[in-house]
Amino acid sequence: MNKFTAIVLAAGSGKRMEQEIPKQYMRLGDAPLMVHCLRTFQESKVTQIVLVVAPGDVEKCRKEIIERYHITKCVAIVEGGEERYNSVYAGLQAINDGYVLIHDCARAFVSIDVIHRCMSAVTLYESCVVGMPTKDTVKLTDDHRKVLDTPDRSNVWIVQTPQCFEYNLIRGAYDKVIASADTSITDDAMIVEKATDHDVHMIPGSYMNIKVTTPEDIAFGEAILRNKH
Repeated sequence: MNKFTAIVLAAGSGKRMEQEIPKQYMRLGDAPLMVHCLRTFQESKVTQIVLVVAPGDVEKCRKEIIERYHITKCVAIVEGGEERYNSVYAGLQAINDGYVLIHDCARAFVSIDVIHRCMSAVTLYESCVVGMPTKDTVKLTDDHRKVLDTPDRSNVWIVQTPQCFEYNLIRGAYDKVIASADTSITDDAMIVEKATDHDVHMIPGSYMNIKVTTPEDIAFGEAILRNKH
């Protein structure tokens, strides 16, 4: 039977939210932001959860998040690093096989349906990411904001999470990139694109799978929660 591990990233500082506490601990509805996505993974068919938190937050998250909200699938809480890719690497080191679904806790409204599509796709492709086709025309510019090109909108996707991989594929790719100290990495698919010759496939996510980044996103998030319940 395949093992699926959700690596949930909750180690960021959330500076753009302009709040006194990191956004993952901000209360939204009946629970902190991170709890909403943890609950969804808990209720899904994933086998286990690894939670990656800021340095010094392990015991706080164990008591105030995992135990309080009964996230029984959480098998490890590990400290993240300075950059997102350092945090992902810490999560990868907590497991050793199966398939991994790497998810930003700021995307608190990921659905069970999206998670299960990920699980089906990753067993087929070994490397896939969730996203949605852009609704807008996209322009490519130079450093002076001069427009260089207008790509075909039908081929432009906005990337979300989870980003999903066979464990040995993503671990091997991360080992190479970490060893090379490449700091240009912005997501996990980019790691696979740079460090392997393996194809990465896009799978449909949801326009509701928003990333809570700025204060304006809170109102949208609250509307999603009201609709969900």
